[in-house]
Amino acid sequence: MKHPSAARTACALGEHELQALLASEMIIAGVDEAGRGPWVGPVVAAAVILDPSWPIHGLADSKKLSEKKREQLELEIKAHAWSYCVQEATIEEIDELNILNATLLAMRRAVLGLSRTPEVVLVDGNRPPQLPCRVHTLVGGDDYVPSIQAASILAKVHRDRWCKEIDQAFPGYGFAAHKGYGTAQHQRALIDLGVTPWHRKTFAPVAKILGQVPTGDV
Repeated sequence: MKHPSAARTACALGEHELQALLASEMIIAGVDEAGRGPWVGPVVAAAVILDPSWPIHGLADSKKLSEKKREQLELEIKAHAWSYCVQEATIEEIDELNILNATLLAMRRAVLGLSRTPEVVLVDGNRPPQLPCRVHTLVGGDDYVPSIQAASILAKVHRDRWCKEIDQAFPGYGFAAHKGYGTAQHQRALIDLGVTPWHRKTFAPVAKILGQVPTGDV
């Protein structure tokens, strides 16, 4: 399967360059992901182009917000953003490509799925997806770039909802509580209940249960 390379270079922006870019009239999309670390489910990416004439108050890194606040902001983002798109990379793609490349694939899908074409894409992190436009990576960008914060919120809410749905189908694992991360409860459930079809089989804890050699990043 062909997939976007992680090798494309993206400039990391300095503070002055970033502020000048944000103050410009260019169409800027912020991109972030949710679900790289969990042992189960798709990795989710979102891309958001905010309306500069409609600032959304309370944006922050999704991990620093309560579930209620994230869901409130999700509604406001979807109501007032110029464009947004949430996309996934499947567990099969994660196991085939590895989690990094699957994350970049989900990011690429999210940007290409926007109804407006961005002139610049700002990506949280240090690895860019392959895109036909100018891309900048920003480590910790979800702390201070509103469009990345908005993308972080959309991705997190989307994946958390997925975890709640799968919790109904596979009770006993605690997916709604731990969101697929490697908690003690999740480890015990893997041993007691086995591996579900939604587990990432190349992740070491899951591969160990299956008696396979792990090839993933966890």
